[in-house]
Amino acid sequence: MASLSNATVCALIATSFYWLIGYALARRLVPRVLALGAGPVIGWSVHSAATLPIYLLFGFSPLVVIGIGSGCILVVGLLLLQPSPASEVEPSPRVPVWGFVTAGVLALIPAATLLPKSSGDAVWLADATFDHAKVAIIDAMTRLGLPPINPVFAEAGQTGHLAYYYLWHFSAAEIALITSMSGWEADIGLTWFTAAASLSLMMGLAVWLSKRAGAAVWVVALAAAGSLWVTLHGIFHTNSLAPVLLPSIGMAGWLFQATWVPQHLMAASCVVTAMVLVARYLVQPSSALVLTIGLLVAAGFASSAFVGGLTFACAVLLAAPIIVAEVITERRLRLVGGLAIAALLAFCLITPLMRDQIAAVHARGGGSPVTVTLYRVFDGLFSGWLRRLLDIPGYWFVLLPIELPAAFIAGTIALITALRGALPRPEKLVVTVFACLAGAGLLVSWLLLSTLGENNDLGLRAIIPAEIVLIIITSAVAAGWPSVPRRAVIAATALTGLALSAPDFAQTIHDNIVAPTEPPDAKVFAQTPELWAATRRYAAPDARIANNSLFLQDLTPWPVNISWALLANRSSCFAGREMAIAFAPLPPERRSQVNATFQRVFAGEGTRDDVHALATQYNCDVVVLVPQDRAWDRDPFATTPDYRLAEARDGHWRIYVRK
Repeated sequence: MASLSNATVCALIATSFYWLIGYALARRLVPRVLALGAGPVIGWSVHSAATLPIYLLFGFSPLVVIGIGSGCILVVGLLLLQPSPASEVEPSPRVPVWGFVTAGVLALIPAATLLPKSSGDAVWLADATFDHAKVAIIDAMTRLGLPPINPVFAEAGQTGHLAYYYLWHFSAAEIALITSMSGWEADIGLTWFTAAASLSLMMGLAVWLSKRAGAAVWVVALAAAGSLWVTLHGIFHTNSLAPVLLPSIGMAGWLFQATWVPQHLMAASCVVTAMVLVARYLVQPSSALVLTIGLLVAAGFASSAFVGGLTFACAVLLAAPIIVAEVITERRLRLVGGLAIAALLAFCLITPLMRDQIAAVHARGGGSPVTVTLYRVFDGLFSGWLRRLLDIPGYWFVLLPIELPAAFIAGTIALITALRGALPRPEKLVVTVFACLAGAGLLVSWLLLSTLGENNDLGLRAIIPAEIVLIIITSAVAAGWPSVPRRAVIAATALTGLALSAPDFAQTIHDNIVAPTEPPDAKVFAQTPELWAATRRYAAPDARIANNSLFLQDLTPWPVNISWALLANRSSCFAGREMAIAFAPLPPERRSQVNATFQRVFAGEGTRDDVHALATQYNCDVVVLVPQDRAWDRDPFATTPDYRLAEARDGHWRIYVRK
């Protein structure tokens, strides 16, 4: 199981390394308060986006990773020894030390959520661990290098190529590789770092805009805000607002996103930082800014095609006319040319990932991965045409105030007021591009639907950049931004939303950390590390294993092969339907057929041909049976010529290997 001490080591390594790189670069590009705040995001983005191609060329091994890391530290040391640039000594308040401390404490909530919970001889997981089944990707890269294989599925004769935006998981694999810690522990450590880096970025920007150190505490408070769902359920004495409103499906505030999908949060932080540097480039152009912007954009896309790709592209389309208009005629060609170079650099870096994802879409049966559909808010109480009509204002005046009660209304007022205010040009440009980014995030979530899975992942994640912008602007104004009026109204609105969302925050802490529900199979899960250690004795690092994807399905809110994903450290020949939807490049009919074959086998209803297909068609080198499988008493592998029994522990497991 993942340990707190190992996860802490991973978090400390990530924080110290990326912050050092980022600050050394950022202090030459932006004012000191921004360099301190944005340092972790810039350091992670520049290092990850720049080194991934190097590892693809020269190999992904501990020696290479340590060598490149040592070289980075040497270069950073030389940069820090140089005299402080003018941007570093600009007079402005700094983010107070207690601001970083409180941010680090808040970031503990997502990380602690992902740690295993235990009581006696039982171990179980919080619900958010469901979305961290991608730990299997981290383990696959640590074990087999780059480019990453698909750990979820591969047919006979294929290694299985991963088509996913994996940069965040790649950086976790770097840490796991040099520390010899598990992918699960690296995932927890990097989740803490991602949350802390995002908070640091928001605090730096809020303090820089407002010139008030107190803006930092507003950032932490607004980031901790929950939704109004728990409050509304308490008012109406019900666990559901059906048939009036649909239940929440994952569009939520910063804390929820940091816990469930840190890779999308990091992409959003990259996008926000890139927009700030674009605004900075219009005021003080430099080739270093061009290079950094290109790497930030590449890192954003490589961490989330939804946030760093589509949402950022929409924001650029909105901001482009404003950016061009802001540039005086005699400098326009040079500045636009510099931004074009940054875009070209980003495009070159993301082309392999983009090509793989396009190929995966084609393999799933083609069709557009995105369609135009209004976000659905209301439930079956209303008829079809009436519901579609009401969903238009419902998104803006019902859903967003419920999901973002502390930041949406207050942040919208603050953003409009700031845009109309008489701000200095650097701040005005940042606020302008922020408005474009927030508008893009809200519009994409409202109008576009991702079709590759069963959830609208695009709509649920595209809103994260808007959330970050609204938190920054609200915090800056509430702290006393001198150039922006209506501070009292905005602060009161934010505090009211914060108070009303407190029950949701309290329930989040209770359900994820204090007393998450212990499932019936918690005692069985406690024994699975021993099961997977035994399996690895018979499975080579590049072997693929077969187990029942519904094993311990009650550990997560949706049935996913979580025991395999977190603990096996081996690839699966078919990791189950939930994992296949996201990672297996199969059309729906084919995916259902494969899933049915594996389900029949582990239900004890498989034919000799089904077992033969596992051995020959699906690359199943090792098979694991446990007493919870119905096939335990109707074992189809005991008499097959394709497999032999390698190890049996009475009442615990049987391990078969392919002949």
